[in-house]
Amino acid sequence: MHSKYKVNKFKSDKLEEINDLISIEEPLEISLKFKDQNKSVTQLLSITMRTPGQDEDLVRGFLFNEQIIKDIKHISSIEKFGEKVGQYNLQNKILVTLNDASNVNITKIKRDFLTNSSCGVCGKSSLDALEVIKQDKTPKLEPKLSSKTIISAPDTLRNNQTEFAQTGGIHASGLFNKDGSLINVMEDVGRHNALDKLIGNALLKGQIDPNNQFITCSGRLNFELIQKILMTNIGIVIGVGAPTSLAIDLANKFDMTLIGFVKKDSYNVYTNSQKVI
Repeated sequence: MHSKYKVNKFKSDKLEEINDLISIEEPLEISLKFKDQNKSVTQLLSITMRTPGQDEDLVRGFLFNEQIIKDIKHISSIEKFGEKVGQYNLQNKILVTLNDASNVNITKIKRDFLTNSSCGVCGKSSLDALEVIKQDKTPKLEPKLSSKTIISAPDTLRNNQTEFAQTGGIHASGLFNKDGSLINVMEDVGRHNALDKLIGNALLKGQIDPNNQFITCSGRLNFELIQKILMTNIGIVIGVGAPTSLAIDLANKFDMTLIGFVKKDSYNVYTNSQKVI
């Protein structure tokens, strides 16, 4: 979703006023409704800055990736509510109703999320906390990717970014088969939101197959993105940019293959090179 803005563009020693397409960034307030000891509870869960569109997929992916729920089938309904606000006349509140309180990680709701990028997670404590949530590692030897597939993935992702083509100001995450064919792609101004949308939509469509797939993300790879991908058990991640140190530590801990700085004729394999041909 984008909007038209007037900007002053300087080019070839000339300044002119032009119309430019800008990706929209708006807050989304996520609330959760469930029964706790026979009482109906509505809990404000999170506020995230996102590109409007595919909000239901974002919420599904967020709840699953944060392991607040173990299965998206635990969601009874997702509804927008509240007045339409702002210059884009949008409903920026969403309510998720769950079908059984026993399916909800209430303890996790009552404290900050593990991957809240603003809460100051530190290396060892965050890695140890994640081991409580996920104890199994990703497939160590499969799937195997060729260099051709690795090098072509970022271009394939970019070529399928409809919003990026118009604004140049948005991130994407794509789900790929091991042969390099694109299965699904989602865009958002936030890298983590693009990934939540992708995983939420892929889970809804039953597209996840860890033994035959990998994920490609625009930009750099940080701890939060790796943690979210780990929840799907997909064990290969390709990033256009560099990973952070904690992303590498996390990938190593779970046998994930982490590939970054992909260019026309080169790339770096930071962890578990056994899946690269």
